[in-house]
Amino acid sequence: MKPVVRGLLIGIGILILLVVVGPLVIPVPPLNNVVPAATLADPDSQFTEVAGIEIHFKQSGEGDPTFLLLHGFGASVFSWRSVLDPLGKMGTAIAYDRPAFGLTERPLAWEGANPYSTGVQPDIAVGLLDFLGREQAILVGNSAGGTTAVYTALRYPERVKALVLISPAIYTGGGAPDFVRPLLKTPQLQRLGPLVSRMFLSNGRTFLETAWHDPGKLTPEIVAGYEIPTQVENWDVALWQMTLATEYPDLVARLDELELPVLVITGDDDRIVPTEDSVRLASALPNADLLVIPECGHLAQEECSEPVMEAIRDFVGGLP
Repeated sequence: MKPVVRGLLIGIGILILLVVVGPLVIPVPPLNNVVPAATLADPDSQFTEVAGIEIHFKQSGEGDPTFLLLHGFGASVFSWRSVLDPLGKMGTAIAYDRPAFGLTERPLAWEGANPYSTGVQPDIAVGLLDFLGREQAILVGNSAGGTTAVYTALRYPERVKALVLISPAIYTGGGAPDFVRPLLKTPQLQRLGPLVSRMFLSNGRTFLETAWHDPGKLTPEIVAGYEIPTQVENWDVALWQMTLATEYPDLVARLDELELPVLVITGDDDRIVPTEDSVRLASALPNADLLVIPECGHLAQEECSEPVMEAIRDFVGGLP
């Protein structure tokens, strides 16, 4: 064998070895300054077991209608702070932390269905309604929470009175492409996954600034509120498990099944879920109203809470 060829083969062998073995020996340092979720709870925090895991939630008000609030990726009940009590004055408002976020339990092992999987999310939403004795609710979902709200309405139509979708990730919320999933589940990436999670949330401030039309409104208190979940033990592993388990069915093909009333809200400067996606969604649904808020970004319930609440009041007032 010629020396050049031999050298090339040796180089390829070393490269393969680095790719296969390297990730398995890269150190993954333990998280520092993390605590059990319950130690970070607020005075109005509540916990209950749903679908085998302990769900953190808050509620405001009483009576009907019931609003069930579903936050987006990287968020928590904190993202509903500006509208929880105003919605509670209209009935009962319930916000909960979806698995892998907020103060909800982050199991590393489980029996039965994967609590981070897409298919379990509607079961958790309805299970929480069952626990609270609510037969039906108006689901209010932001971003990926809007995707979960739509999926829940399709799975449990009798439990959903109406939908309020704030910048819902319907056209962009399918998780990792199918051809990537086997790679994500290799031992190498399973080991490095938590590091990927840490790198993502290390850029949390940049994400928030992109989500707001006017980043100047981001106070230190708001940034700190979004950072609280990163103080919960195992948050990085849970976030990676959720990433692996996120796989929505083709909701776009089923939009015509959603004959219930829907209110779609978006900011005119949404750089996370493009404004035109929400406009497109509203036109595709059989019974939808649309509100585009000027000078507003992806988190309209936070940045533009007053027009959001005005729109919800008018929408609910017109429900049968």
